[in-house]
Amino acid sequence: MDTDGRKITPLTLPDIERTVSALGAKLAMARTERGWSLAELARRAGVSTASVHKIEKSGMTPTIATLMKVAAALDTSVSFFIDEDVAVPAAIVVRRDERARLYTSKSGIALDNVSGRYGRYRLAGAEARVEPLANSGRDPMRHPGEELVYLLEGAMCFTVDGEAIDLGPGDSIHFRTDRPHRWANPTERPARALWFMVRGVD
Repeated sequence: MDTDGRKITPLTLPDIERTVSALGAKLAMARTERGWSLAELARRAGVSTASVHKIEKSGMTPTIATLMKVAAALDTSVSFFIDEDVAVPAAIVVRRDERARLYTSKSGIALDNVSGRYGRYRLAGAEARVEPLANSGRDPMRHPGEELVYLLEGAMCFTVDGEAIDLGPGDSIHFRTDRPHRWANPTERPARALWFMVRGVD
């Protein structure tokens, strides 16, 4: 019993392992909501960027001191990361005027969150605005997951596994992101798209 007379159920080893394995997703969710990069969170928390990356990818279990620093930087409590009783809503609603700007290391593109918190979900979506002649860079990207892009306005060109694919309004493209890929707006007009991402598929 605790001081309020409530019965405390001891955590089993599977409970502990499940809580620890969820730390990374919770940290990534909180960071993304604030539009911070890995480096920005690391700077605010006074820890290394590599440590934040490893925690998010469940490659490292943080010490209590590191967890306290990260929680303080995010203006939340340590219990946010370890409390399994945090309420999970049945549905997440993102109002048009409440969209958060998502962080991206790419220039020339702005991503407004339309899917809300990651939480236990693997799918994320954004309304993307791509500036004229903007592109993802010379080197192709590769990472676990999938992307689905539906072009609303303008034109874009995606290069996936060496194949260049042009899109116009109403066109869409869906691909595994473990294949080398790039994107570009080849025109002098802005483009607008709905951009969906699935994290870490096998």
